[in-house]
Amino acid sequence: MKFRLPFKKDLSKKSKSQVTVNNKNKFAIVESYKIARTNIMFSLSASEKKAFAVTSYSKGEGKSTVASNLAISFSKMESKVLLIDCDLRRPNVHNIFKIDNTKGLADVIGKMINFDQAVQKNVLPGLDILVSGTIPPNPSELMCSSTFISLVEQLKEEYDYIIFDTPPIGVVADALLLKELIAGFIVVVRERATTHGDLRNLTESIKLADSRVLGIVKVGCSQNERRRQILLQILLQLLLIILQLTKTYQLFFVRCCFMV
Repeated sequence: MKFRLPFKKDLSKKSKSQVTVNNKNKFAIVESYKIARTNIMFSLSASEKKAFAVTSYSKGEGKSTVASNLAISFSKMESKVLLIDCDLRRPNVHNIFKIDNTKGLADVIGKMINFDQAVQKNVLPGLDILVSGTIPPNPSELMCSSTFISLVEQLKEEYDYIIFDTPPIGVVADALLLKELIAGFIVVVRERATTHGDLRNLTESIKLADSRVLGIVKVGCSQNERRRQILLQILLQLLLIILQLTKTYQLFFVRCCFMV
């Protein structure tokens, strides 16, 4: 699938897309996340791991917003969902949900507090959030520590889905340290910001790390682009149903590309 992403623009300002899905959102936005959720579930069906990470190439492309909205969307299925802010350098999940960030993941890995003391339960029905907490001097070392790996393995027994908001891969490689703990990555690209080269470099980095891309979420599309992509996704859903009914369905990576 081709992307019309020709050039960079200034992303220093706070993204206008930093909103969470609720009943007051436009129908197209809510439906887009439902479609993304379904596609991700198809991709996860090829793996025993029900955890995935959301990343991007550069900062300001909307990965934290997408991760938050996907977490909300999954929780609406009456699933028990945990959203973890693994961006220990520039955390943002707490800003999106307007919750406290004084203690969180870094404090748990550093053994200053336990998970139950740090997790914020039922921020929304079915959704727990573990914010980043104290900004550490050594985020990469914490992310690959045995304490963190053990924590995630324990949490997989407690939650139906775990979603990690990770740093941009084009900035630091922290996200790739999760490869053994997750089924794969959801990549966020922004129209008129992410370039073809960025996307190529990002996917190559994931491939070299021996991980995989579960899907691509495109944000910042125009109204006409949004309508076209939603129609495309509806047709894809129908195709998947037909393939399943005819018993010719084979596991493959479903790439989702839409406006949110």
